[in-house]
Amino acid sequence: MASKGKRGQKIEPSFDGSDRGKLNVRPSSQDRASEGSAGSKPARKKSAKSEKGSSDRRKTGGRSGANRRKKGKSSGSSGGFIPWLFRRTFYWGAVLGIWATIFAVGVVGYYAAYLPPKSEWAVPDRPPNIKIVSADGELLGNRGDTGGEAVRLEQLPPYLANAVIAIEDRRFRSHFGLDPVGLARAVVTNLTSGRLVQGGSTLTQQLAKNLFLEPDRTLKRKIQELVLALWLEAEYSKDEIMEMYLNRVYLGAGAYGVDAASRRYFGKSARLVTVSEAAILAGLLKAPSRYSPARNPDLATERAELVLAAMSEEGYITAEEARTAIAAPATVVTRHTTAAKNYAADWVMDMLPQYIGSIDTDIIVDTTLDMTMQRAAEDALRKGLAENGYKLGVSQGAIVTLDTAGAVKAMVGGADYGKSQFNRATSAKRQPGSAFKPFVYLAALEHGLTPDTIRQDRPVTFGKWSPRNYTKEYYGDVTLTRALSLSLNTVAAQLAYEVGPPRVIETAKRLGISSELTSNLSLSLGTSEVTPLEIASAYVPFSNGGYGVIPHIIRQIRTIDGKLLYARTGDGRGRVVAREHVWQMNLMMSQTLLTGTAQKAKLASGRAAGGKTGTSQKSRDAWFIGYTGNLTTAVWLGNDDNSPTKKATGGTLPAEIWRNVMDSAHENLPVAELPGVGSAALVVATPKPRAPRPTASAGARGDWVGPPPGESEGGPLNLFKSLFGG
Repeated sequence: MASKGKRGQKIEPSFDGSDRGKLNVRPSSQDRASEGSAGSKPARKKSAKSEKGSSDRRKTGGRSGANRRKKGKSSGSSGGFIPWLFRRTFYWGAVLGIWATIFAVGVVGYYAAYLPPKSEWAVPDRPPNIKIVSADGELLGNRGDTGGEAVRLEQLPPYLANAVIAIEDRRFRSHFGLDPVGLARAVVTNLTSGRLVQGGSTLTQQLAKNLFLEPDRTLKRKIQELVLALWLEAEYSKDEIMEMYLNRVYLGAGAYGVDAASRRYFGKSARLVTVSEAAILAGLLKAPSRYSPARNPDLATERAELVLAAMSEEGYITAEEARTAIAAPATVVTRHTTAAKNYAADWVMDMLPQYIGSIDTDIIVDTTLDMTMQRAAEDALRKGLAENGYKLGVSQGAIVTLDTAGAVKAMVGGADYGKSQFNRATSAKRQPGSAFKPFVYLAALEHGLTPDTIRQDRPVTFGKWSPRNYTKEYYGDVTLTRALSLSLNTVAAQLAYEVGPPRVIETAKRLGISSELTSNLSLSLGTSEVTPLEIASAYVPFSNGGYGVIPHIIRQIRTIDGKLLYARTGDGRGRVVAREHVWQMNLMMSQTLLTGTAQKAKLASGRAAGGKTGTSQKSRDAWFIGYTGNLTTAVWLGNDDNSPTKKATGGTLPAEIWRNVMDSAHENLPVAELPGVGSAALVVATPKPRAPRPTASAGARGDWVGPPPGESEGGPLNLFKSLFGG
């Protein structure tokens, strides 16, 4: 064993457990992690000095050391497990994230492969809109797949787009086509509610779906929607995306785009909507049918209030503006869906392909319709049906007004367009009854007879057919003028027999009747069916001096940028009635209003007018077709199921409606005499006719309104001869 070294002497450490060297690097029992544990070996005997040092350390710092060891153990436990757990979670999260990303990319790539090549991607053209306007430029209606015009974003009030953003996609201006925040919120909301209550699609995704995809709910469609949304965001600015969205989104009632919806619900262009109206439109996006202001006004108002609150939260409007809009909610215009002008707009659409073929751009169709006359006709029909329709058993009607060139100035195809879009003015074929007789009388005049020709009103029989007068009374010898004014069936049948049904048919066709006519004697009493439009056009030659017309409503067609596609030319059918016969017919038919069956049709203005009443079998149809030197109007009343009315005749309600229509229509028109009939014919004094000779009969047809007050037989013709000779 080495002796104790002197001061400063180098001492070598001992590693063999001997006493050589005083520096021992072996761990003591206190240094071992297993110290104090069961089964541990006792520590080796230490030197006195070491024991002493150890004793000193235990006395001075043992407790502190134990505390430190406890803290060390506790700290080691916390500092080891939690960081380890965090590291493992992060690791496996990263691994799973990578695999999830790979899987998602694979799925996206798989379904995106079904899309066309990117080089072929392009926003499809918006379906063309057909804007139909009246003669003075007033909108009749927008037609086409969209139902409204395409409008530029800068033409719209800014709060309209902001309303859509506030309620549908608040981060529209900042996201890249997909809104992760909104998507996450939607997922949480749907999971917590246990049902699908919120969607995560952005406006860009909705646009992509509307432009390119079918509305089916599949993973394939959703992924394709996302891919296309990202493409839209890369190719177009936010304003361009918003403009496309506002012009194409479906907003209910067949309206695609905000302009179509604004016209449908508010009767105005989207350029003019108020804040409250903009809120209604934005509220429709969630469920157009459910929140329609026309169908569910209360729900639409509640939804609009939510939109206004969202706009206020986003700073698009102030709280005061929101309160003002809530206090003054939007007013829905229902007349737009019921207005009779829609019948005319539909008729234009039916004919449009004949004029320009296929339509691939927005166009404007200028029509001949006069909105003052149109409203007068619509109001007259509605008022007449409201006041007398139930009493007379009449539920429907039609009115059409033409000028002397055949241009349609007014068209009412039914009592309420909203309830029935069937246009009775152009498409309903009904028996005209005695309103067909002018063609019989014209054929007789052309056959050599005159208004003063005498025929005997008496019971007659042709084979198995025996026509009878409506009143079951007979007048004996009467002039053709008197027979026509009183609508005597027996005389009309005799004239048809004399000239022959084929000649009557030829005359009617020449003037403008286009429907098939049955060649028999009952034709003279109007048993073959016609439409109000065609019989009105066939009366126009009496108004314009004998010239046939082709009824028309389209003046010109042009593109939205002014390119002319069609302009009407031509003069109609040319002369179809000799001047002499026009004068004779006008002389006779003016007496219908003065002394005959249509005295209720006398115009308040005192203008010269002619016309003819008509009542079909069993009073199923009631007509009055009349004209002045300016206009010709046909009025039909009846029921769609062809059921009989309650004795409605052409000289009652139809004549009254005709008078109301024509009085309003002529307010701003210059006076035009009937060809060949001066105003003196209206005030001619005539002696009282002889009394009728009653004869009992049954199954009468025709129409009659009492004996005429004072007309001489032959007096009107004598006046005609004195004025015009012959």
